[in-house]
Amino acid sequence: MKPLLYTFRRCPYAMRARLAIAASGVDVEQHEVVLRDKPAALLAASPKGTVPVLCLPDGRVIEQSLDIMLWALAINDPLCWLADRDNALALIVDNDGGFKQDLDRYKYAERFPEHPASHYRQRGERFLARLEAMLAQQPYLGGAHAGLADAALFPFVRQFAHVDHAWFYASPYPRLIAWLDDWLASSLFATVMHKAQA
Repeated sequence: MKPLLYTFRRCPYAMRARLAIAASGVDVEQHEVVLRDKPAALLAASPKGTVPVLCLPDGRVIEQSLDIMLWALAINDPLCWLADRDNALALIVDNDGGFKQDLDRYKYAERFPEHPASHYRQRGERFLARLEAMLAQQPYLGGAHAGLADAALFPFVRQFAHVDHAWFYASPYPRLIAWLDDWLASSLFATVMHKAQA
């Protein structure tokens, strides 16, 4: 019996879990969830009802995307994504906290009418500028090679870029744009974006 991953193709949390699983080469069955009709088995395993959720053959359930990434890479890490683990985890905390909050308000600005979308975008730019500065010093957030931080942050930067594609590609973050484009063109990304069986 294989581990079973409940996923949703466009969810950035699920995306980064799939990236780590694909990079690790661990054999995992994937089930694409229809968010408006969540399977009973998913809700029984994880009442929070959000993806990703990984159900292991021994009955354990891993409910957080970062924990799923670390689980897969602990089994096999051929690309050495865990080489800069401590620094990566600190950056991921900042991404999943303040930047994700700004991203949500920017993407769904109509739900937060106290400020225009540009206000939330400017708040998010503080994190983008930080990533740009890191990439001025090294090719990847993880250093000389892509690592855990790159894979964990890429889906969220992608989502930020998609809110206003023209603005993002005219923004003063050339290294971040090149980094994003490199991930978007990667065979690994193409692999994890194949639609899983529903």
